[in-house]
Amino acid sequence: MIATVLTHRRATDTAGAMGSLIAAARRAGATLRFDSEETEKHGLRAGPGIEIDAPLSMDVDLCVVMGGDGTILTGLRSYAGTGVPVFAVNFGEVGFLATLDPDGLDEAFGRAFAGEFETLDLPGITVGRPDGQWTAMNDISVHRKPGFRVADLAYGLAGEEIGRVRCDGLVVSTPQGSTGYNLANGGPVLAWGVRGFVVSFIAPHSLTARSLVVAPDDLMTINNRSRDEPVEVHVDGRPVLELQPGEDIHVEFARVTALLAQLPGASFYHRLRERFGRLAT
Repeated sequence: MIATVLTHRRATDTAGAMGSLIAAARRAGATLRFDSEETEKHGLRAGPGIEIDAPLSMDVDLCVVMGGDGTILTGLRSYAGTGVPVFAVNFGEVGFLATLDPDGLDEAFGRAFAGEFETLDLPGITVGRPDGQWTAMNDISVHRKPGFRVADLAYGLAGEEIGRVRCDGLVVSTPQGSTGYNLANGGPVLAWGVRGFVVSFIAPHSLTARSLVVAPDDLMTINNRSRDEPVEVHVDGRPVLELQPGEDIHVEFARVTALLAQLPGASFYHRLRERFGRLAT
């Protein structure tokens, strides 16, 4: 087995887990691939079962992630559409997407290299315009720029304009992303397995703006109706483009899917209770 390894920026947090991962890989006869950033971050040297300064490759069997949801999303985006499962250990705050918490990793990594896990298909959403296309696994968000006036956004579905809202922005979320920015906006949580996406608004200047769950085959168009102010478009929390006054972007559901590894018996509802129940105590 060959596995890509991705970790978050604080190498000291994952140092112990890295030792467990390398030991488990050697016991299983697996090879771990680290790109140049990971190699430098952890001070790695080539050795049995370790390839360093290796470009990210799709020709692997597994992607092991040690980090928070941001790092996990990087792994999911990188391997979306390839059939490579992402096995994620939570070293972040919430870790809603993580396969497991960092306890008992020697056994857990052994199960990972033996393929003793289930996989869950997570749908993506794509945002595009003529000069480019981007894929999100959690959400696409449109924001007014800092220091600029309130955004004026119109949105339509299946060729019909649904509304126009003055707001700080809007969020289009996948089911797995519905527990993130969308939830903070008061939008509904979608169970994993639901086909469709949800649209919610950031600080709408309206008494009638409501969240909307959208059918999976409906194309969404977002238009910047401002006469002067550009807005920013973010993919999984990272800015990718500016939408100028009068410009459109188009959003589609489930153009690609990613595989998230789960321990046998895990469920969305157990994950929801464990993550958000714990945060509420």
